Amino acid sequence: MSSCPCFGTSWTRLAGIRSLGGDSYVGWLIVIGDCLMWGFIHYLCRWNKCQNLNRILRLFPEIHFCECCLDKLFYMGFISCENVVKKFGSFTALDHINLEIPQGKIFGFLGPNGAGKTTLIRIINRITLPTEGRVLFNGRELKLSDIENIGYLPEERGLYKKMKVGEQAVYLARLKGLSRADATRELMIWFQKFGIQPWWNKKVEELSKGMAQKIQFITTVLHKPQLLILDEPFSGFDPINVSLIRDEILRLKSEGCTIILSTHNMESVEELCDEIALVNKAKLVISGNVDQIRKEHGHNRVEVCYRAETADGVMAADGGTGRLQSVEGLFSVFSTENTKNGLRSVLDICKDASSRNVLSEISRQVEIVSYQPLMPKMNEIFIKLVGESGGATSQSIEDYRKSDPKNR
Repeated sequence: MSSCPCFGTSWTRLAGIRSLGGDSYVGWLIVIGDCLMWGFIHYLCRWNKCQNLNRILRLFPEIHFCECCLDKLFYMGFISCENVVKKFGSFTALDHINLEIPQGKIFGFLGPNGAGKTTLIRIINRITLPTEGRVLFNGRELKLSDIENIGYLPEERGLYKKMKVGEQAVYLARLKGLSRADATRELMIWFQKFGIQPWWNKKVEELSKGMAQKIQFITTVLHKPQLLILDEPFSGFDPINVSLIRDEILRLKSEGCTIILSTHNMESVEELCDEIALVNKAKLVISGNVDQIRKEHGHNRVEVCYRAETADGVMAADGGTGRLQSVEGLFSVFSTENTKNGLRSVLDICKDASSRNVLSEISRQVEIVSYQPLMPKMNEIFIKLVGESGGATSQSIEDYRKSDPKNR
């Protein structure tokens, strides 16, 4: 606490009272009072989402905020969802969703089918409005004019099949505010980058699914949006084009674009996303940093690669087969498989076992080639959390609408 300049006044007062031989209890009361004041300020900022620093400074004119505390107290995500509720008749698609999507990051939006992901994406795009709550865009309430700064690639692709590729791409770019000349110039750059210049005068109906996907991706990012929303962007692509689109997504992030990635591909989440949110049955289940979430849901497992013989050339554990054996109080062998250069075992480490003792026992049994902790895959975490939150939803909005014509 004492390292923060914002608390400097309190600690200076305490030191001054002590140096003058005063009662240190008085000084400590001052410090405690200042801490309570800071708690109150923090409450105001988080509850009201105060944007105007002057409002706080008028309440507390003697406070001098350091940059660190400004970040902590007044930080808001580039996109903030506050108690967002969406109902379709008696069906609740979103139930009090609170999210902070940081600027310049790739944010994974996950959930089983029918969980509410597409509904929230449509709210952010102002295709529909929330029943309750609000969405903030860069610190202020989202307005219709903000849509010009958003690029949205929906899962259900849609291009006019009878139009020529170039003509349609220019049309879509102009809808986002580009002039015909600027749109044509930028499109030519993208078409050349993706190797699709010969298709400029072809009709959309002549394109393969992957080619049409490229066109739609280009028209989504052409106007250089501040926020890019990609719903299953790799669907329909072969591995080469998946790599091409992935590299473009990472490049856009490096240029400061904020990206929301909605996908069921957990490998893409691990590879691309900085943070994620998981929704199920209209509720937010978990959100946060990807690596931190993987650590929190780890199984305390390690992977050991080793040779079947010990260092002295004697066949190792398991009565001569060379496989690691479980040791009570240290580890149990979860699985073992043959590899090109020996064996690979996954071990469940006992809760109170020290790494030194574990390594000592492993090296006694076998010759270690490599040893590394295993973080759980996002796919495992997804299945686990969805199961713990009641399983996948049994009814989507579409199912609800089909169940009764009045719901449409």
